[in-house]
Amino acid sequence: MLASGPERARRLGVMLVEPLPLVRAGLGKLIESSARFFLQDQVGNAEDALRALDRSKRDLPVSVVGLGMEGDHDAYWLIRAIRDRYPGCVVLACGGRSDAPAISRALFCGADGFVDMSLEPAEFLESLGEAAAGEIVLAGPPSEWVAEITSSLERRRAIERHLTHREWEVLNVAAEGLTAREIAGRLGVRERTVTTHLTRIYGKLGVRSRVAAIRVATLSGLVAAGDPR
Repeated sequence: MLASGPERARRLGVMLVEPLPLVRAGLGKLIESSARFFLQDQVGNAEDALRALDRSKRDLPVSVVGLGMEGDHDAYWLIRAIRDRYPGCVVLACGGRSDAPAISRALFCGADGFVDMSLEPAEFLESLGEAAAGEIVLAGPPSEWVAEITSSLERRRAIERHLTHREWEVLNVAAEGLTAREIAGRLGVRERTVTTHLTRIYGKLGVRSRVAAIRVATLSGLVAAGDPR
């Protein structure tokens, strides 16, 4: 049963963004069972999430974003969009079997922390509370990953300092395995322009091929690699 009136007012709102309906329903019930939180919105895609935040105005909920959301507007795109549009919104990434590059990518895009789906319900709620209180949360990943995640963030910052925004876009699309012509069509530029950007990217990353560039960017959590051709 959803909280209402004075009881709801004493609890913190949470927006749950999870593409899998069963997972979304389960996490929603868990959040509603807490004495500290209430479920303000639960949606399955980035567009609905941003519309929900638009409706929230000043009363921004804590946003829990499932990393399983894919497509052009995937979880990472949404995290970055929330951070750009609503700098004060707390964003907690959530995933199952996420590797260190995926976690570091979520953090670099603007997430305030990450929780793994393997957590016990009480641990999940505790992590949610810590994030809402302004703490950086890493709950679930093996302790030996922490150093790797930190290193990935540092490498990513170094790469992004050297790449222009357009070069980053080209590299991100190239990681999906698209040809130069397909990248040009996606970004609305000429194929020769894409080739020029790729050449500059190789030079800045100190590599000689697209596969090597994507490998470096993937290890840094900058992109999620598909099947580069």
